[in-house]
Amino acid sequence: METAYLKTPIGYAQFQGDENGLSAVTVFDEEKPIGIIPEVLEDTIYQFKEYFQGSRKHFDIKLNPQGTEFQQKVWKALLDIPYGKTVSYLELSKTLGDVKAIRAVASANGRNPLWIVVPCHRVIGSNGDLTGYAGGLHRKKWLLEHESPVKQQSLF
Repeated sequence: METAYLKTPIGYAQFQGDENGLSAVTVFDEEKPIGIIPEVLEDTIYQFKEYFQGSRKHFDIKLNPQGTEFQQKVWKALLDIPYGKTVSYLELSKTLGDVKAIRAVASANGRNPLWIVVPCHRVIGSNGDLTGYAGGLHRKKWLLEHESPVKQQSLF
């Protein structure tokens, strides 16, 4: 398993993967060593730089997250949420075919090891509230504002 780090507007991102694909993305507040990027993660780092610059809306990275069959199903459904859009946990549960599985869907969403690339941050509460995010609600808010098609204008 190879590891690389990238300083981003929301913290230091850690990427883990190998020839089978990207396995984990995590963001930390504390500084991480930005060193040599392993060849297997070069394209991942390049695509994330583009994402944070605002020029990439879709990732084209081979993914290899580890999880249960149900978690994998939820994470695959997250990939269908378009950039700049959000869905509720209830809507996601309906998409997966079982409205009663909302808690299990929320749990699988929270265990997503591929932050940002598998957009769990695009799932919100039914009332529009920003609910739960493993990276903290401040990061979820930043990501949603970054992806928003409507940018806040300055009045002055």
